[in-house]
Amino acid sequence: MLRREARLRREYLYKKAIEEKQHSIEDKKQKLKRALDENRLIPTEIRRDALSLQKLIEYDDEGGEGVSSHVDDEYRWAGVEDPKIMITTSRDPSSRLKMFAKEVKLIFPNAQRMNRGKHEMGSLVQACKANSVTDLIIVHEHRGTPDGLIVCHLPFGPTAYFTLCNVVMRHDIPDLGTMSEAYPHLIFHNFTSRLGQRVSSIMKYLFPVPKDESKRVITFANQDDYISFRHHVYKKTDHRNVELSEVGPRFEMKLYMIKLGTLENERTADVEWRWHPYTNTAKKRKFLSVE
Repeated sequence: MLRREARLRREYLYKKAIEEKQHSIEDKKQKLKRALDENRLIPTEIRRDALSLQKLIEYDDEGGEGVSSHVDDEYRWAGVEDPKIMITTSRDPSSRLKMFAKEVKLIFPNAQRMNRGKHEMGSLVQACKANSVTDLIIVHEHRGTPDGLIVCHLPFGPTAYFTLCNVVMRHDIPDLGTMSEAYPHLIFHNFTSRLGQRVSSIMKYLFPVPKDESKRVITFANQDDYISFRHHVYKKTDHRNVELSEVGPRFEMKLYMIKLGTLENERTADVEWRWHPYTNTAKKRKFLSVE
């Protein structure tokens, strides 16, 4: 089993390395093409390879929108097989974090919750891989208040890190009914940038494909890079009107990092994107949407 995982990991990293090499060649070709079209001097970094690059340009044609990448390889079974999700907490969780983990389990169909105990992250991820788990979700807390969410896609990543704020749990809402376990319809609002599309795909593939008659709706609405999570069920009162009722929980999420790896390789994994809050333009820039 360990040899097989090591081989698959090497194959995945090899594909990624080839893809990065092809991207660098493509960038050099574009620089040469722009220099020739605008009748400018060829940039110094590509002068040595200019003749070979020009021969490659002659064989290029239009298109290439359907070219696959390692990102496509991560979710190649999405929509074909239902995701299988494992939910756990940080070590020594409080009673409120345990309650929140139970509510998160109800959000995702086909999810299971596991007590963390003294399990190390490496053994936890290995157990999930051995049982064909597609995603591992870990919730964190600060003094009883849930403040962190990690979504780790197995077997090779990516791993997305979110902070949570304004958490309102179902346990805090009086006289709330039972939660529907139907496969939900998903609404993603204002994820227009390339990073926004990446985050929406990470969240989207946590859910199986719903049936048309499902009356359950989950919304991820982005505003100023804060993702509002809302959970509703609806019913038709007549042929024109629909009545919405919130079933909870509700919270806001903010992405601060995406790593190209799983949690047991956290220290060595490449960082795909990281939020830099201390730069001068951090307050002005929007990363998940193009405005």
